[in-house]
Amino acid sequence: MTDYDVVRVFCAPNGGYGKELGVVREGSVLPDRDDRQALAAKLGFSKTVFVDDPERGIIDICTPTLRPPFAGHPCVGAAWLLDVPELVTPAGVVGARLDGEFSWIEARAEWVPPRTLRQYASAAEVDDLPVPPRGERNETGVPVPPDEVRGGIYAWAWEDEPAGRVRARAFPGRDDGVDEDEATGAAALLLTELLGRALNITQGAGSQILTAPQPYGWVEIGGRVLLER
Repeated sequence: MTDYDVVRVFCAPNGGYGKELGVVREGSVLPDRDDRQALAAKLGFSKTVFVDDPERGIIDICTPTLRPPFAGHPCVGAAWLLDVPELVTPAGVVGARLDGEFSWIEARAEWVPPRTLRQYASAAEVDDLPVPPRGERNETGVPVPPDEVRGGIYAWAWEDEPAGRVRARAFPGRDDGVDEDEATGAAALLLTELLGRALNITQGAGSQILTAPQPYGWVEIGGRVLLER
């Protein structure tokens, strides 16, 4: 078995929750794309990162079925693990920095597949949502066959609007193959662009995602990262 690290990204202040990420630091051992896809499927994480150049931060991201050009929690986790000033992804160059307990990246909303950002009146409404059928999670809201569902639904509500505190849950489309996503940096990026302000998001069972809009269409996404194994 190829060696890999496991980190949890977007952990809560107590170190709990967060979303697991597999990182193959020696991507050169699996240069073939099909082999990488097969390993990602075998490991079973929603995303696995293959590091092609640790000094320059060149990475390749795989889901069990797809190879997205950019994804939020893989970049935040890889930036923390590699401790580099930038990551090079197929979507573009991602700025990276460490600030105390938080790992931050800087990315653009156009790198993220579209999804439905659905606002609710209260955090309690978001908490009480049932998991929607997979055929109802596309960005238009019109039911489609499961293999055509893409971005999914990001359900959110203000917990404290003046303070920028948000309660959110994510129901992916076909990309991750899970009913609910514990922490979704890409969706947080889209919500930040929509609202145009810094956010402190509690997602899933208790993961924490911080965001901040930057000049010229960039958005920072930050969170705690812990090494699992």
